[in-house]
Amino acid sequence: MKVLGALEFAEGESMKARYIDVSGRIFKDEEGNSFQFTWRTLQTWWYYYRRDGVTKPDERNDKGVPRKATPEELLDAIEQALPFFSGKRYSVTAIYKKCIQAGFLRQSQIAESTFRRQVKRFELLKPHSKVQNKRRLAFAKAHANDLWQSDTLVGPYLKLNGTPTQVYLICFIDDASRVIPHGEFYTNDNTLNLLDCLQSALFKRGVPQGIYVDNGSNYSSKEMSLVCCRLGTVLIHTPVRDGAAKGKIERFFRTVRDQFLIRNLSEINTLSELNRQFIRWVEDDYHSRKHGTLEMKPIDRFGMDLNRIRYLQPSVYNKELFYREETRSVKKDNTFQLKNIRYEAPVYLAGTKITIRFDNLNLGIPPIVYQDSIRLGEARVLNRVLNDRKPNLTNEK
Repeated sequence: MKVLGALEFAEGESMKARYIDVSGRIFKDEEGNSFQFTWRTLQTWWYYYRRDGVTKPDERNDKGVPRKATPEELLDAIEQALPFFSGKRYSVTAIYKKCIQAGFLRQSQIAESTFRRQVKRFELLKPHSKVQNKRRLAFAKAHANDLWQSDTLVGPYLKLNGTPTQVYLICFIDDASRVIPHGEFYTNDNTLNLLDCLQSALFKRGVPQGIYVDNGSNYSSKEMSLVCCRLGTVLIHTPVRDGAAKGKIERFFRTVRDQFLIRNLSEINTLSELNRQFIRWVEDDYHSRKHGTLEMKPIDRFGMDLNRIRYLQPSVYNKELFYREETRSVKKDNTFQLKNIRYEAPVYLAGTKITIRFDNLNLGIPPIVYQDSIRLGEARVLNRVLNDRKPNLTNEK
């Protein structure tokens, strides 16, 4: 408060000039300790003080969590770098430099200090036996759709539309039956493609009670959590360094490499053709072949629990379950803004806060307005000319 008070009487015609003036001063606390602050710090304090009455923002909900490189990505990079030090002594700094030089990590993803901190926190350089002192027991859910596992397979480079492009297989597998609810190749491993794959899986095979995933950024995203919450599905994350927990999806990926990706894919030049061949292989070959552990076909095992499967109820609003969600404040003229487009709320909501759901891939679809979890309808693009209506006048004789 001493610092903010000094801003009131600082020299300068602009706020920036005042920040710079005060940043050159030394302040002392009650114990006589001296402090000096940068003008950027003063600017931040002043902003939050005027807005909230406090000098710092709320605690970040992702504090302590790496926001760019996940622990799984770091562990994968470290495991690729360690063979370069076979028989040699190494340090965390040496491992970090090798990961950057070899392209396993990018310097923009994580700084060396952050890398060092995460390696220590998650014990990424310790032998696995010293990190987890527990037995790995084989398990299987009792019924179909009790649990799905999901992961992404980094696929090969294919010449799609004349350009060498790396493809990624996003896939879901049912724990009890080993049926593949859906799997699809994409040119990007991102959250939007993950939700697209999940949407297809739900419409084909019903709603799972839980989904078991790792801590990758796509699977830990707000959008994925929201969709699972709307569906009533529990989203479960594996512990760090516990890749074996998703053994069934990893085993299926090995089958994909050994039986599907060994095919001559050089003649495929579109993503849609690649996916057609993959789905045909899953349905005609994988699902229809006797599984070694189940001692029966996966599709037959799934069929044993058809009376337990929960499907999405037919509704024109089902696609809204997968829409992105954001909060907006409605202005006094009953409008709000999304992606630089002004919309009118479907009912009079001026001065209130609303939740909007929208298709991030197709902004041509009107956003849906919710308030207190109640669907209020579609918003429409603001049309100022249409709003310029003349009042009704009665003709006087």
